[in-house]
Amino acid sequence: MPANRNMLFLIIGALIVGIGVLGYNLYQTKKEPTGLQINVGPDGLKVQNK
Repeated sequence: MPANRNMLFLIIGALIVGIGVLGYNLYQTKKEPTGLQINVGPDGLKVQNK
């Protein structure tokens, strides 16, 4: 029985770590970019420092 309990804790821990990694990845993709941004459009060239 203890082996089953340890396996359950291992699976739960892996799920928690996976959810944390996915949450951090989502945060990084939604975060506003920093640095220099260059846009070329119908109004011409725009350079912005973020």
